[in-house]
Amino acid sequence: MTRNQLPEVLSPAGDRERLEAAVRFGADAVYLGGKEFGMRSSPLNFTAEELAAAVGDCHARGVRVYVTCNTVPTNEEMERLPQYLKSLERAGVDALIVADIGVMALCKRISPGLELHISTQAGVANYVTATELFHMGAKRVVLARELSLADIARIRDKTPPKLEIEAFVHGSMCMSFSGRCLLSNYLVGRDANRGECAQPCRWGYHLMEEKRPGQYFPVFEDEGGSYILNAKDLCMLGHVDQLAGAGVDSIKIEGRAKSAYYVAVVTNAYRLAVDEYARDPEHFVLPEWLEDEVRKVSHRRYDTGFYFGRPEDGQCYENGGYIREYDVVAVVDGWEDGTLLCTQRNRFFPGDELEALAPKSGFVTVFPQRILDENGQELDAARHPMQKICLPGLPPFPEGTILRKRQDG
Repeated sequence: MTRNQLPEVLSPAGDRERLEAAVRFGADAVYLGGKEFGMRSSPLNFTAEELAAAVGDCHARGVRVYVTCNTVPTNEEMERLPQYLKSLERAGVDALIVADIGVMALCKRISPGLELHISTQAGVANYVTATELFHMGAKRVVLARELSLADIARIRDKTPPKLEIEAFVHGSMCMSFSGRCLLSNYLVGRDANRGECAQPCRWGYHLMEEKRPGQYFPVFEDEGGSYILNAKDLCMLGHVDQLAGAGVDSIKIEGRAKSAYYVAVVTNAYRLAVDEYARDPEHFVLPEWLEDEVRKVSHRRYDTGFYFGRPEDGQCYENGGYIREYDVVAVVDGWEDGTLLCTQRNRFFPGDELEALAPKSGFVTVFPQRILDENGQELDAARHPMQKICLPGLPPFPEGTILRKRQDG
């Protein structure tokens, strides 16, 4: 099998650090946003200059770049959009992710060199819609997250072969259909459909219904209230073979607002899973250690979403928080004269048990016995984030290797 016959691993890139993590740890493509028009309006994202540089670096390493333009623009924004589209085409962006039919038409007219990918915000849930979008110029549809594998297989069977199918396979789920939620706007004036979601579905609530005797709702767990709207996180890592069998061309990892560590670990896991599938598609079995990898990032309890039918227990009622068991303590910069050169991220001590996760590889357990500063002075601990440190006696690991420590270790 060639890579082209396998699902593309598509990773999020909220900023330059996350972009580097995605590319280094095995993404075939990344999706990112500019300062406007995308569904993540954090202060990160990319300026025009940063975006052009990112595209050049990604293309030099064989990675494609898709840019989000999937809000519903206002009249005022539409006036600025043509110039933005032209700048994306000049930068060499591979595709534009859109949800609005006007944006789609404008892009075809102004920047015909850009592929058009239809965002999950458009809620594509059937083969007729997918086919019509293809005839309108779409190269790819990012399907609604509420579809089963059987639904996807039918869409694949009944749409033009040249239409690509993309599906979310990992990360946060929304309690509203395809992300079309009004809660955030209603409660705090932050519009989820314009990239400003405050995630009120993760908050604790008290609910009283006085006119439905005999109907009981799990609306409280403790004095903190109940998280009745809080969805579990999606994880399809062990089902790469079934995703490919249903005709999914691109498996998409959610998380442009997540950490670079999250992007690195989850991208690495799906890269290795796809490569494992490629070795023997008929007998794919996910290695147990690889299944554990995605539990070493901050996450909510995992679920397979709608892929195997309507979820029996897709909500997490106990709390709205994350499970977090590991900290990144350092990132490898290089190796020289028997010494690992690193940049420190979180505190650790000589003799601590660490896991070294190299790009596109499994982890190795190491026990650094000494920690030196960049001047060779002995340290009793690595205490200062972003400090340059040296770890004598450790084997060489490639640049970007992550050193992590279990929180209770």
